[in-house]
Amino acid sequence: MTSRSLSLVLLLVLALVGSSSLYVIQETELGVKLRFGRLVETDIQPGLHYKIPFVDQVRKFDGRVLTLDADPASFFTIEKKRLIVDAFSKWRIIDVDVYYRATGGNQAVAQERLASRVNDGLRNQFGARTLHEVVSGERDQLMKDLADKLNLTLGQSLGVEVVDVRVKGIDLPPEVSEQVYRRMKAEREKEARILRSEGGESAEKIRADADRQKTILLANAYKIAEETRGQGDATATSTYAAAYTKNPEFYAFIRSLSAYRKSFANKGDVLLVDPKSDFFRYLNSQKGE
Repeated sequence: MTSRSLSLVLLLVLALVGSSSLYVIQETELGVKLRFGRLVETDIQPGLHYKIPFVDQVRKFDGRVLTLDADPASFFTIEKKRLIVDAFSKWRIIDVDVYYRATGGNQAVAQERLASRVNDGLRNQFGARTLHEVVSGERDQLMKDLADKLNLTLGQSLGVEVVDVRVKGIDLPPEVSEQVYRRMKAEREKEARILRSEGGESAEKIRADADRQKTILLANAYKIAEETRGQGDATATSTYAAAYTKNPEFYAFIRSLSAYRKSFANKGDVLLVDPKSDFFRYLNSQKGE
């Protein structure tokens, strides 16, 4: 091997060793250094750092606020009412040394232990309050008290801090929800029957009032018509009487014309009458004799 090849190999080895000796901790990361599996350095600050190749090992963790979205759990209020609570937590690592020793750097282990602590805290908080308080009255205060109590021990035991705990939803158990639904349905059906009954009664009253007004209107109209007819008949009788008084012969002539008109109103009518009868009095004689 020539000296040039030897130099090239040496440079490659040095480059490999150099790259294995340097590592970077980002602003959003936390890191610890292990030497033969034992912690030798914790709380490494962001930046470029040096380690002994093949001897030291660096573990990096997410330093940002993380979300723990646990499965819905069942809790009882102080009134012994069972509720299904769906909650989530915001947490972050505050002591990477304690965190690594407690969990081995496994985030799943950390979340499992944190979820257990949060559930225990929720159970205690719900168990000390009524249904009204946890649903609408003191939910914000409940979450604040829970976070404060969790942080009294989590920092020393897990090296983490709970930033916030929030309840996404509070539901009744399925069997209770079904009972509530059936009761509400029965109440609504009862109200509907009452409204239909009241509506039918009102409709009958309106219909009866309309029939009464119709009868009154028809009676008044008939009364006015009869009065008008009576007045007309009286006027006609008076007119005929005046005409008869002034000229009886002319009145008789007009009566005969009216009789002729009515008798021959239909072209198909046939009359069998003696020509010398009074019916043809004004047709047989120009003088009506």
